[in-house]
Amino acid sequence: MPEDRKLVYSTDGGFVAEPQPRRSGTAQAVRVPDDGVIRVAREKRRGGIMSLVTGLRESDIAETAKLLTRACGSGGTAKNGIVEIQGDHRDAIVAWFAQQGRTAKKAGG
Repeated sequence: MPEDRKLVYSTDGGFVAEPQPRRSGTAQAVRVPDDGVIRVAREKRRGGIMSLVTGLRESDIAETAKLLTRACGSGGTAKNGIVEIQGDHRDAIVAWFAQQGRTAKKAGG
């Protein structure tokens, strides 16, 4: 057994490995290539579907989140360098960035 794991005692079978904690639904750090392309992905969560926008400059994130929530007619937020829009609005978001003259594409499946 690896040394970095803690052992706990079980009355049924002696020592057993400690269970790993479950992951919560919080946003995790997303590694995005720094190539100037804005990526729009879809993620399914407990509350429903979210459209995630990555690849924006730090200075643009808050203002872009505000404008995209208006353009999509949906709720949203900006946190951890990602713009999150409630619902599957990938086509509308990519079209909005095209109107702004910026390169955006769908990411994921």
